[in-house]
Amino acid sequence: MTTATAPPTESAEKTARPGRPSRSATGVGRPGFAWAAPAAVFFGLFALVPLLLVVVLSFTRWNGLGSPEFAGLDNWTRLLDDPVMMKSLWLSLLLTVLGVVVQTPISILLGVWAAGPQRNRAVLSAIYFVPLLLSITAVSVLWRAVLDPNFGVPAQAKWLFGDGNLFGMQAGAVGVLVFVSTWQFTPLHTLIYQGAARAIPQVLYQAARIDGAGTVRQFFHITLPQLRNSIVTSTILMVVGGLTTFDTVLILTQGGPGTDTTNSAYYMYQKAFKSFDFGAASAIALLLVLVATLVSLVMVRLTGYDKMRSTMEGV
Repeated sequence: MTTATAPPTESAEKTARPGRPSRSATGVGRPGFAWAAPAAVFFGLFALVPLLLVVVLSFTRWNGLGSPEFAGLDNWTRLLDDPVMMKSLWLSLLLTVLGVVVQTPISILLGVWAAGPQRNRAVLSAIYFVPLLLSITAVSVLWRAVLDPNFGVPAQAKWLFGDGNLFGMQAGAVGVLVFVSTWQFTPLHTLIYQGAARAIPQVLYQAARIDGAGTVRQFFHITLPQLRNSIVTSTILMVVGGLTTFDTVLILTQGGPGTDTTNSAYYMYQKAFKSFDFGAASAIALLLVLVATLVSLVMVRLTGYDKMRSTMEGV
């Protein structure tokens, strides 16, 4: 006795056909725009709107009272002819370059070390990350007191610091700014490299040890290449932070001696809140945004970071 079976219907064939599971079957789909709406509104109100206002004010003449008056390109022309502005821009670039050159190797070495199995590593790492928990103002006030030429360490160790006034010459003042920034922000970049170093597959080091590679050779041929993407990310953060350094300059040097440490961010503050020239200050702010964006885009393009597709570090 045979039993006849009905041919499968078209809907049954579609269901049985192997392929991509439907949204109703998996319960997972692409999130809608509503999920991003709160962040988009926040970003628009506190980033895009102020940026648009700065763009508008950069073409006006305004002292903070009354209504702004349209000035065309007058603010931009005055800035290009202002020697202090050009000097402050070069100083901002100098502080940025020095910050990258000093902080990057220290951060990489400490990050790779902190990712290892060393004894007491967790305790020492926690102590080292303390500066990252302090505000820029607190750190600047602290080092201003420590490096005070009359009552600080330089006054007690003139055999090392000369007359003890590190803030009395440009080289000393710039060195202090770089040192304080390094002391506070190196832990942040160390944390980046620590996480990246832990993500490197251990099989690479095992294979290198089998081939006879020592610790130094493993570092330069495995660790550094695998940290490429983290180096780019960390460097971009350093560049943006260096170009917008303000609090440290305000508290430690106040742009002195003279205008030797007046970077663009501090000069913008002087124009806005001391000279009450908000139009010129807005032009400086917009210039800093353009320079930081341009430098970041160039770095991303030259390093090939924009073409990175793998989720594994360095691949």
